[in-house]
Amino acid sequence: MGQPRFKRVLLKLSGEALRGERRDANLDSEVLETIAAELKEIRDLGVELALVVGGGNLVRGISATRVGLDRATGDYMGMLATIINCMAIQELLERLGVSTRLMSALHVNEVAEPYIRRRGMRHLEKGRVVFLAAGTGNPYFTTDTAAALRAMELKADVLMKATRVDGVYDADPLKDPNARLFKRLTYMDVLKRDLKVMDATAVSLCMDNQIPILVFKLSESGNLRKAILGESVGTVVGELSASGA
Repeated sequence: MGQPRFKRVLLKLSGEALRGERRDANLDSEVLETIAAELKEIRDLGVELALVVGGGNLVRGISATRVGLDRATGDYMGMLATIINCMAIQELLERLGVSTRLMSALHVNEVAEPYIRRRGMRHLEKGRVVFLAAGTGNPYFTTDTAAALRAMELKADVLMKATRVDGVYDADPLKDPNARLFKRLTYMDVLKRDLKVMDATAVSLCMDNQIPILVFKLSESGNLRKAILGESVGTVVGELSASGA
């Protein structure tokens, strides 16, 4: 199967991805099972894996304001949604025999342990897949920013963002058939052109700390493994190191 290019990976999954193609349910069991199987395959390669999962399939803070809720209240609701999504994937991974830990920036001790940086690093060193829930624990910050922050704190080699499309385009490829795919971008390219990779705060954090971002399509079978092995998949923002370590 080959040797992984990266030793420690922070993977960002969107909440919407957990729906698959369905719009009549918030979670798709087949999608969850597929994700769990691919995560197990990556862990079996010896990769230390941490995940940040969005909550957009359940609730978004910015959307909550449209029904009259305060933005901060909506953001806290979104943080709770990320915990639910992490629990769903965690359950299926544990069924496959993978040791996991769920860590939360909010205190929900009945279902998750509090996020402590050194404890998270220790879990990774012991081979546990670590779920990082509830964003940063603060309203007005996205899960993209949380992913960038945790990637820095846990010293990840790369921040991988799994999306519905196969990389970064100059327009929405789901709406514009002439949209052009970028294979490589600098951080400044993304910021100046306002490309929809991650929010500007997340990209700036990665730029300041030289953490490469790899954007790829989640639903294409084998893409995660290819990305881990260093094959050409999706769009690279920044510079991947030669060794990945």
